[in-house]
Amino acid sequence: MIKLEQINKTYYTGAPLHVLKGIDLEIGRGELVSIMGASGSGKSTLLNILGILDGYNTGNYWLNGVLIKNLSESKAASYRNKLIGFIFQSFNLISFKNAMENVALPLYYQNVGRRARNRTALEYLEKLGLKEWAHHMPNELSGGQKQRVAIARALIAKPQIILADEPTGALDSKTSAEVIEILKQVNADGMTMIIVTHESGIANQTDKIIRLKDGIIEQIEDNSMHDSSVFGFGNIK
Repeated sequence: MIKLEQINKTYYTGAPLHVLKGIDLEIGRGELVSIMGASGSGKSTLLNILGILDGYNTGNYWLNGVLIKNLSESKAASYRNKLIGFIFQSFNLISFKNAMENVALPLYYQNVGRRARNRTALEYLEKLGLKEWAHHMPNELSGGQKQRVAIARALIAKPQIILADEPTGALDSKTSAEVIEILKQVNADGMTMIIVTHESGIANQTDKIIRLKDGIIEQIEDNSMHDSSVFGFGNIK
């Protein structure tokens, strides 16, 4: 699903900053993986490269059999919209659009008609237990509800992979646990998922923990404790 070969990334704003130093990594289809590391370890840069939000200097990045390298912005945007769903710590909801319109947004960029995309958005909100909140604005939602809306938005275009950047960072512990259960259920339905987190309790629930330090992969821990038979996307409440 994902294959990185000797990925190097250097930023040249002032003195050169070598952020990623020869990253080799493979992530299989349907895996649930976490990335951990101290601030400055390179995890955000790695996630941005995986999400085709940033390029790299040398090496190769293969996503679903496609070489992601030296893409034009329009081509990069096209691949992002078709292959990747994003979930962010700060939710990144559009403040002047209601929950349904926020969820429907990826389908707008795929030129789906308004009636069809809103109907599909309602279906995904119902799966996440938020159908009755469809016409509420983001400022009328709790943090957990906002993150559920963000998850529905990430899923609606049926991407190949979900990238979650500190998805529980702005939530209390009870709501964090609920959100992680939802992500695990989505993963059990076959979705490849990569979660950047600083919380070991979350990382320990993933199949594999990738530990970054100073731009290199220091360690990959295989948890192999994720029992997909327990979960099912249709059971989300």
